[in-house]
Amino acid sequence: MVLAGAAGNDSGRGEPMINYYRIVDQKIEQCSKEEGTLLVCVAPQNGEMQELLDTYQIPEHDIRSCLDVNELGRLALEEDYSILILKRPKNYSTLDNLLFKIDSLGVFMVSGKMIVVMAESHPLLEGKQFARVKNLNDVIIKILFGTVAHFLGHLNGIQMISDDLEQKISSSMSNKYLIQMFSLEKSLVYYLNAIISNARVIEKLRMNAGKLGFTQDNMEMLDDIIIDNQQCQKQTEIYLNILTGLMDARGSIVGNNLNVLIKRLTLINIIFLPLAFLAGIGGMSEYTMMMDRWGIGWQVGYPLFLVFAVVIGLLTYRVVSKYLGKGGTD
Repeated sequence: MVLAGAAGNDSGRGEPMINYYRIVDQKIEQCSKEEGTLLVCVAPQNGEMQELLDTYQIPEHDIRSCLDVNELGRLALEEDYSILILKRPKNYSTLDNLLFKIDSLGVFMVSGKMIVVMAESHPLLEGKQFARVKNLNDVIIKILFGTVAHFLGHLNGIQMISDDLEQKISSSMSNKYLIQMFSLEKSLVYYLNAIISNARVIEKLRMNAGKLGFTQDNMEMLDDIIIDNQQCQKQTEIYLNILTGLMDARGSIVGNNLNVLIKRLTLINIIFLPLAFLAGIGGMSEYTMMMDRWGIGWQVGYPLFLVFAVVIGLLTYRVVSKYLGKGGTD
């Protein structure tokens, strides 16, 4: 696929711009404004918005709907244009703290041209699926395939992160990793709602395929997309049920780890209580007087006292560990 000059524009995030493309020899290549039949508009502001309003007579409300993260997916066939709004995973940032968010993408079909409107730059026209594109309807199909694949890729990433957090939670005594698990659970809720919303749009697109001029090949690919989206939805539901069902258990693990630590500290305190008492007596001058009265020098008396203290500590440890668990660590 030839996308000359597009790499620099796509590197930014949310930068306002309009790129123009055309289909040549079943490939998508960037071109001038006059030759372009496929427009990709990223984060349109005043200038770009006004150009879309004046040139293509698209209502501003519909354009802003494509940029609204809370907008539900929909397909509307108007007299002068058609609009398709899809939900797709948003570009992930480390500042999101493992919260995967949803973004909107709008596709307009007007005056024989396709206009794609999105809030931030995505590698929309890249990948093997765009190697053979005959017309603009094929582009719609490819975008749908890419959206489902994008969700599946993020789901696999969420699963890997979840497995890693489970291992960390098993030995953690803080709520840090547990909060991150809550973020993943929240992300899956967002994803599930978005995938269900896309499923309704794809079904409606399938029913109105004849009005949009879809070929039999397009119809068969739509059927494949519907199946893939259903599998994606089922996978999301499974991951969400697993996370939801085990959150209480993982919270109990953190609490149990804290209880084990407290048990260890309790065992140490109990062992050292009698030793502290004996050390207090041994440090007094009366113990030296007692050794003088018994005719024992300090070279012998204090080592004997140390041995006695160790024996008392061991005995205390054996007695207490019997009631607190083996070694006080279970």
